[in-house]
Amino acid sequence: MKLNIALLAGDGIGPEVIDQAVKVSNAVAAKYHHEINWKPALTGAAAIDAVGEPYPDETHAICANSDAVLFGAIGHPRFDNDPSATVRPEQGLLKMRQKLGLFANVRPTFTFPSLIEKSPLKKERIEGTDLIILRELTGGIYFGERNRKDDGNTAFDTMTYERFEIERLARKGFEMAKKRSKKLCCVDKANVLESSRLWRETVQAMEKEYPEVAVSYEFVDAVAMRLVQWPKAYDVMITANLFGDILTDEASVISGSMGLMPSSSVGSEVSLYEPIHGSYPQAAGKDIANPLATVLSAAMLFEDFNLNEEAAAIRAVVNKSLAEGIVTEDLAEDAKAYKTSEVGDWLAANL
Repeated sequence: MKLNIALLAGDGIGPEVIDQAVKVSNAVAAKYHHEINWKPALTGAAAIDAVGEPYPDETHAICANSDAVLFGAIGHPRFDNDPSATVRPEQGLLKMRQKLGLFANVRPTFTFPSLIEKSPLKKERIEGTDLIILRELTGGIYFGERNRKDDGNTAFDTMTYERFEIERLARKGFEMAKKRSKKLCCVDKANVLESSRLWRETVQAMEKEYPEVAVSYEFVDAVAMRLVQWPKAYDVMITANLFGDILTDEASVISGSMGLMPSSSVGSEVSLYEPIHGSYPQAAGKDIANPLATVLSAAMLFEDFNLNEEAAAIRAVVNKSLAEGIVTEDLAEDAKAYKTSEVGDWLAANL
């Protein structure tokens, strides 16, 4: 297979972890006789510095004309610390999601046998956890009307959803649940929010199309509690943009490190694959960042092209690296810590 993949390294540790995912992807491609054409493009603070725009038209053209997008991270502290900044790296991410139609963020949460003791939760609570949260990505409060009034002393952000936005995400959730444990949980705040009531009635109306899937409905605050009490109770979860943003970060620590969890953002034409961690600017350029989430995001990419053996090979070599202690400083504790680039080299060599 020949794949054209847009490569958006972004900011902070993004370029370093992306480099390792490229090494591993190239090694897999060579092993299984595929061809990957990487198409680098600017985004985030790097793009602002270069052209004054966090998601330039040229970058969008490259992404839109690729088979997939592999993305690193976005963000820089000089923008975080300047509330008056009118152009921000994160605006590029929102623009990219909207222009590419990336409506569903797919975030798996699972445990690694060799790292089970590193989780802040008890082993018996998390062992065997394997869930997916589908976060709606192009609607809700992040894209609703926002403004200030009363001389800047009052601010508002609006959570708006249309039925079709809920339906397309829910359909993806139902289809995923059919292939897994046939359990779907709709997470909302329907006791308070009108937008959540629309979520609930929309999903309820779709249940008859998927009689084999058992559907539950839970309030987001209750899920936030149960997710750390008994994560194995969940399989596929669907939720709004803001709720999903919070819950997926909460779920990520179940595995023991945010540096381990991959994700994808699915659109109708092209999908994007990225680690769930941020740009971690304190570590940028130091060759110490954990690249495994980005490498596992590449595995999700291969899997979505039905290259399941290739994806399994990546996951197997990642598990092997963890079991043998070929890890960066965030996981090394008292053992030897390997550099980001050394982990990437080891993974590629051991495929």
